[in-house]
Amino acid sequence: MEENYKPLLVVLAIQCVYAVYFLLTKLAFDVGMNTFVFVFYRQAAASLFLLPIAFFLERKNAPPMSFSIFIKIFMLSLFGITMSLDVVGVALKYTSASLGAATSNTLPVITFFLAVLLRMEKLNIRTSPGIMKVGGVTLCIGGVATIAFYRGPFLKILLHHHLINNQLQQLQNHVPSANTWINGVFLLLLSNISWAFWLILQGRVLKVYPSKLLLTTMQCFLSTIQSFIVAIAVTRAPIEWQLGWNIKLLSIAYCGIVVTGFTFYLQAWVVEKKGPVFLAMTTPLILVFTIIISAFALGEIISFGSILGALLLVGGLYFVLWGKSREEEREKGGCQPLGDAEKACGGPKGERETTTQL
Repeated sequence: MEENYKPLLVVLAIQCVYAVYFLLTKLAFDVGMNTFVFVFYRQAAASLFLLPIAFFLERKNAPPMSFSIFIKIFMLSLFGITMSLDVVGVALKYTSASLGAATSNTLPVITFFLAVLLRMEKLNIRTSPGIMKVGGVTLCIGGVATIAFYRGPFLKILLHHHLINNQLQQLQNHVPSANTWINGVFLLLLSNISWAFWLILQGRVLKVYPSKLLLTTMQCFLSTIQSFIVAIAVTRAPIEWQLGWNIKLLSIAYCGIVVTGFTFYLQAWVVEKKGPVFLAMTTPLILVFTIIISAFALGEIISFGSILGALLLVGGLYFVLWGKSREEEREKGGCQPLGDAEKACGGPKGERETTTQL
């Protein structure tokens, strides 16, 4: 029973880390940090943190790496990490931390359909678990649409008890225009498409290169090189690369060491144990954590649409997890007869092995 709770506890920690990530990243951009330079610095910090650990722990047990595996890891880093982080950085600069956390909830929908297309996830709408999963995804779509296109009245929760100074308070109180809001949603959706591919393809790469620590370290190192090329191409002014003992350095250290260093490794562990869709379906919790922290700690303005959308997203999360739980119970029951429409265990062995166990 304890083993069954470990993946859930790990994903809860992951989503809490990401909530703080959205807040610190937004603050760094608000005080003038260049988004592309920020991505390079955070990936460099993660690489410096992980390289010595990987060297001492995995140098004797490192699996062989062929050229084809290296190319797979390189492309995984480029499209899943570098591209995703650069796009989400631009989007966060012109929107809000809560919007970033809210649109990340499209990840379950994107990941689910990609996993179905790649035959890594089963979907049978003639079974009750299948209906629950579809219902959960529908609620997620409704929640994201509500957050993106419906604002409603704006709420200020404990605005006078924030932890940030007056200058940052004025920045947080700025409400983006409708066009900026929609453009931010579009960019964040693009980032999540890239992130969904990373979640799914990482599971396949782990099958041919099973060292999670080395895979995480390699991706961070390659992403550092890729993000540096992008940053130097668009940002030549030396002042844009300067750092000090301020929120910029704190954000880089947190994102590089905690988010990229620890969380990427934990995500790889969860994907290996429970599959990519299980991890993706817990992303609604990022929004819940972000709204709570940003409202009570930073005094950020929150719309009624965000609250309503969050409720729909969390409802969708539990519908899908309920469906997955019912599906697992049926499979563990020895594939007993469930009717012609539900004989999921009657297929060939090879077909069942392509399905991720969640």
